[in-house]
Amino acid sequence: MGMAASQARFLGLTARKTNVEYEGQQVNQQRTVLANQSANYYNQLLGMTVPTPPSIQDYTKTVYTFTDGALTNTVTSLIAQADGNFLVSYTRTYTDNNAVVATTSSIVTRTGTQGNYSYSVGSKGLRELGVMPDQDYIDKDPYLSTLTDDQLTALIQEEALYKEKLEQEYNKGNATDWLVYYRLDTTSGTYNPVFYKKNDLEKDSTIYSETTGASQSFIPAYTVGTEKKTDEIKGATAKLEQDSTGRYINITLDPGTDEEVTYALTANTTSDQQAYDDAMNQYEFDKATYDKSVQDINAKIEIIQAEDKNLELRLKQLDTEQDAISTEMDAVQKVIEKNVESTFKTFG
Repeated sequence: MGMAASQARFLGLTARKTNVEYEGQQVNQQRTVLANQSANYYNQLLGMTVPTPPSIQDYTKTVYTFTDGALTNTVTSLIAQADGNFLVSYTRTYTDNNAVVATTSSIVTRTGTQGNYSYSVGSKGLRELGVMPDQDYIDKDPYLSTLTDDQLTALIQEEALYKEKLEQEYNKGNATDWLVYYRLDTTSGTYNPVFYKKNDLEKDSTIYSETTGASQSFIPAYTVGTEKKTDEIKGATAKLEQDSTGRYINITLDPGTDEEVTYALTANTTSDQQAYDDAMNQYEFDKATYDKSVQDINAKIEIIQAEDKNLELRLKQLDTEQDAISTEMDAVQKVIEKNVESTFKTFG
């Protein structure tokens, strides 16, 4: 190989080596960027909060109850006072055997002309609640016809009380007209009142057949029945007695007064299952969201690792190529040195 050819070859190898080194630097730079991205994803994983399943203990509490005759009282709040007493709130549950309750709806028949309609259920005519009916109605009614005058008077007074209850329970305390008839209970052999709100019978949405006069829909009805009711007493003054475990065992209402009375407390542990189920559902949702986020981040990290692996292989290839270039450059360098040596000897 001649002097000029060797020099040209050496320069070409030098340029190639420079390009390989530059490409290697670019590969390292890309690997650094990927490493930073991977670190960011790992930091995201470290910053995520792992969902914690709810404990049933968090939704369990001790409820104190005491009985006052037929009344069951449940303590809802205990607030300690500086004088050692407590302000106690509690609910009082009892059964009202003379409550007005909804009963089976029925078809009502309307007769007469507008402004002067009369209503009936089957063969039973409806009359105004709390108003003494005329003698003709009494004579035709199988129940009222069996009552004495005193019993009829007492019945009308009783109906006035039922009317107050109906207005309070089913008409938000507003006065309105109510109709009634008495239905035979074949099981007990007694007659029970059935009430209808006159507004329900007369409203525009209640359609009656033009031929039979029967309503095209069932009309809401009410009767006398049994209903569990709850009253709330708030801020009553009380003293409480504890046992050795710290649980309350006795409650004294209105301590130090003539109305003072002591009741035994019963402690019951209750769990709010609905609230616990809601919390568990939220946990399952949060866990699924967390798992999905972890899977997404891991998938991105795997992509980065695959890209980094490809860059690592490329870097090894460049390393090998650089070693080969260096070896060839050494050989060319020796050829150049020999050419220089022989040239100087020729002219020396």
